[in-house]
Amino acid sequence: MADRRLQVFHAVAKQMSFTKAAETLFMTQPAVTFQIKQLEEQYNTRLFERGHGRVALTPAGQIVYDYAERILALSAELDTRLKEMTGRLAGPLLIGASNTIAESMLPRVLGEFKSRYPEVQARLFVANSGTIEGRAGDHSIDVGLIEAPSHLPQLATEPCFEDELQVVVSPSHPLAKLKSVTPKQLLAHPYISREEGSGTRESTELYMRKAGIGENDMRAEMELGSPEALKGVVSAGAGFAILSELAMEKEKKLGDLVAVPLQPRLMRTVSLVYPKEKFRSRLVSTFVEFAKQKLRPLGH
Repeated sequence: MADRRLQVFHAVAKQMSFTKAAETLFMTQPAVTFQIKQLEEQYNTRLFERGHGRVALTPAGQIVYDYAERILALSAELDTRLKEMTGRLAGPLLIGASNTIAESMLPRVLGEFKSRYPEVQARLFVANSGTIEGRAGDHSIDVGLIEAPSHLPQLATEPCFEDELQVVVSPSHPLAKLKSVTPKQLLAHPYISREEGSGTRESTELYMRKAGIGENDMRAEMELGSPEALKGVVSAGAGFAILSELAMEKEKKLGDLVAVPLQPRLMRTVSLVYPKEKFRSRLVSTFVEFAKQKLRPLGH
């Protein structure tokens, strides 16, 4: 129900790019430019400064953007409320998930949810836990699934299950023969780490600090941005990684990789996060409860 010109303006302001906004909206760039020009003529002021291939909001543009955020959010809330009055769940559901969860745990949950509620359009944004937490905090997504505790006071957190992180090596690696491995035993071997902002990395660093081992004590050889990338490097014998046990099921069955438990065990909580103050639709509430029910059996 929101003005189309306002939607286009909001997309350009979010992306700070006419080209990217056009791609997001499935429009041509000239059509986007025309909508912005109409809005500027309506308010008789420039909303964007353009030059040297860059776009920036003018002071007037910043005011319009602040109001557009609220207007579009209220419009979406109105659509959801009216659909809920008909007794059916429908509409977009914006979900964010960390790499490990998106690759190993969420596909079946989303598939079953879509089968039960076919009129829901679930959209999945995948990034590390830090980015997902930030997106939930600024209302860019409805709900996020993260592997580390939330640091943002504006987010509600609902624990789903306990996940175990284990040392992952190739079958020929010296650690592959052990039944368990202590943090100090790892110091002699090259370490393949996840990137900054990863929930897996945060949990690992906290565990190591409790064992008296600093970040610089580890023989970090490489930082990689996804569990799949880590598994590929580790399988080539480049070192060890620390990954979720749930992300290793296929490789363990095939014998491509070996997972060795840490001693003491390294456990972390997978949680659902969503904004406390945001209107929480029946669709979001239903998905939260559905995801908790489906994910809980995965835990220890």
